[in-house]
Amino acid sequence: MGATRFWEIIDTARAAAGGDPAGQAEAVVERLLRLDAAQVTGFARHFEARWQRAYRWDLWGAAWVLCEGVSDDAFDHFRCWLIGQGRRVFEGAVREPDALAELLPTFDPATDGEAEELGRAAYVAHERLTGTALPELGLPEPPEEPVGTPLNLEDDAVLAARFPRLWRRFRG
Repeated sequence: MGATRFWEIIDTARAAAGGDPAGQAEAVVERLLRLDAAQVTGFARHFEARWQRAYRWDLWGAAWVLCEGVSDDAFDHFRCWLIGQGRRVFEGAVREPDALAELLPTFDPATDGEAEELGRAAYVAHERLTGTALPELGLPEPPEEPVGTPLNLEDDAVLAARFPRLWRRFRG
């Protein structure tokens, strides 16, 4: 599966679910069930590669501003949600996390920023299709620590200085 098809599945599922992360995960599973096992594995490989790519201190800081605090597990789920927002938002956020202030039309910390189920969609679809677990994806091991310079996530002054647009829009 190519990147264009991967993002098409993400985008059409998000539209079908009206932006609801749990509904988007279900819609992704439905779409993946129409494919063969190799294509589902390809989808999983694309998802995991992007999920690993987003394991960065600066994105964790942006997530902290948006969600008013993010644990390790919550940051894992935030990265799934970020992928679920589509290529434009994901790539823009990876390039410059503070750009999320312009890339996100809305953000509600009570309902947005969490999409654990989306991260498992390919695993669910593969098991339903084949009755077996998804095979190894052949990707490098993820880093143990986020990439980049660590931020003091509990210091509002640090976050406001590093993410001025996000801070003004969502916390100011």
